[in-house]
Parts: sequence; structure tokens; C-alpha cells
Amino acid sequence: MYISRVEVDIYNRQKIRDLTHLGAYHNWVEQSFKEAGVRSRKLWRIDKINNKKYLLLVSGEKPDVKLLEKYGVAGSAITKDYTAYISKIKKGMKLRFRLVTNPVHAVMEDGKRGSEKPHITAEFQKKFFMDRTLKNGFEVIEDEVNIVERGFEVLRKSGAKPVKVVKATFEGVLTVVDEDKFKSLLENGFGKKKAYGFGLMTVIPT
Repeated sequence: MYISRVEVDIYNRQKIRDLTHLGAYHNWVEQSFKEAGVRSRKLWRIDKINNKKYLLLVSGEKPDVKLLEKYGVAGSAITKDYTAYISKIKKGMKLRFRLVTNPVHAVMEDGKRGSEKPHITAEFQKKFFMDRTLKNGFEVIEDEVNIVERGFEVLRKSGAKPVKVVKATFEGVLTVVDEDKFKSLLENGFGKKKAYGFGLMTVIPT
């Protein structure tokens, strides 16, 4: 596994004129690998830090740095071995985390699982997160996790109408309770819409 980061060149209008929706970022991610057209699991998200915007990417294959900088600041892309970092995580560790989610729930229709609807209130977005902690190998104290950003992102796909996708970003402190499940979470993501900038959790020691 690899973890990569590149600074988005937000001041170069020619570069970023296409980056107006999640589908465009998805295409950028897919095109950052030499084996273009070979789809494999990739997790990514956009982070805003000190008035700068970064694309963060976790992938099984190593991206091509030049391709990763297509919309990025030249020389800003870095890639590191993620497997070695994940292997050091043990049960009982306390870690500070950041996670962007797509909080949705299925609505029952005629006694069957129906269409998915977004959770739009902070209360239910937090419940969505808390209900999924143990099954992903970690636990949190409710007072030690916060929603730091809420809203919607636009997703456009070829031949389809644009849709709004609900987004909630969580930060806080967690405790690892199941190593295997938690490592799987870091490698495979959390929740829905993983190909479109959701589900990537990153952690650092407290």
C-alpha cells in the first residue's frame, strides 16, 4: 500500500478549470497511474490546510508522480510506503484521526430495503458514525469526536444529471480494539462513495 499527497494548484486557473465536481477529481486519481484503465481500489480525499488544498491518496499501486501533478503544484507530490506504517498499529493504541464520510441510510419501501437517503442533521450524522465504530475495529468516546465540516459536494457522471452528495468530516481520538478490522478500514475505507472522495481515514499517534 502507498499513501500519496499533492498540493492542488488552486492559483492556476488553466489547470483547475475542470476540478468543479467529484467526478473530475475521481478521473484525476484514476489517470495518475501508468496502468490507465485498470481499476483497483483507491481511497482519496481533499484536505484544506492553511489556505492550501491537498489531494490525499491511498492505493495498492504506486502512482506516477508526474501524472499525480497534473492539477498539482510542480514538485509537491510525495509518495510513501503505507504498509509499514499500518503494520505498526496494535490493539489498545490511541490515535488521532480524520475521516470524510458520506452519511446515508436505506429507507424501507414495501417491507424491503429501498433507496438511500442522506443524513442531513449533525445529530444523525454523528449517530451514523458512532454506529459503525466497533464493526470497523475501533471505539471512541462521544465527547472526543467532532464534526468539523458538513455540507454537500456535486457529483457529475457522463450521461447522468449532476447530484448532490452529503458530506461530513470527523476528527477526534479513537482506540483500536481489533487490529485486523482496523487495518482493513485504513486500506479499504469507511462507508459509501469510496471512489468519490469519501471513506479515507488517516491516523497519527496522540
